[in-house]
Amino acid sequence: MKLLEDRIRKDGIVREGGVLKVDSFINHQMDIPLFREMAREWKRLFAGKPINKVLTIEASGIGIAAVVASELDVPVVFAKKAMSINLDYDNYETQIQSFTHKKIYNVIVSKKFLTPSDHILIIDDFLANGCALMGLLDLAKEAGATVEGIGIAVEKGFQPGGAMIRQRGIQLESLAIVESMDAATGEIVFRPQPHQS
Repeated sequence: MKLLEDRIRKDGIVREGGVLKVDSFINHQMDIPLFREMAREWKRLFAGKPINKVLTIEASGIGIAAVVASELDVPVVFAKKAMSINLDYDNYETQIQSFTHKKIYNVIVSKKFLTPSDHILIIDDFLANGCALMGLLDLAKEAGATVEGIGIAVEKGFQPGGAMIRQRGIQLESLAIVESMDAATGEIVFRPQPHQS
């Protein structure tokens, strides 16, 4: 998606260790008009799929997922990274390793909000090694829900997550795929995606 790629080139910051900071418009401060355009693009890319729920993971994906759910006119459910007293005890649970935080999280979704009748679109801000997505796929499988597709804002194409998900035959639509980036120069190279706007 050219609009997103242009914004990453303009405001994204490349750091050592394969880190791309987009916190001024995606995952700290959020640019809602940009999210709306992203949501419209995913709506186009997943047109015809019987999506009745959006699923994401706490916390950075929530803002984008909420805008997508609004565009699709369906609820959004987010997997929680911690048990709390206001959660029921009848939950699906899995573990994921966070690339950003270098921690392992227990991820929880109430059985009330993820069911075999759900047709899910998974939305997240980043795809790197695919750990968070694999966790969400595990939760959906446990629930007997159907994953209709996955929408990612920024995929790091030089890390294995995207290939791993595509090998499973799931429709994965990343709006910007970073092929390479250089912390010394700040240069970011994107993979061409002919079917996107």
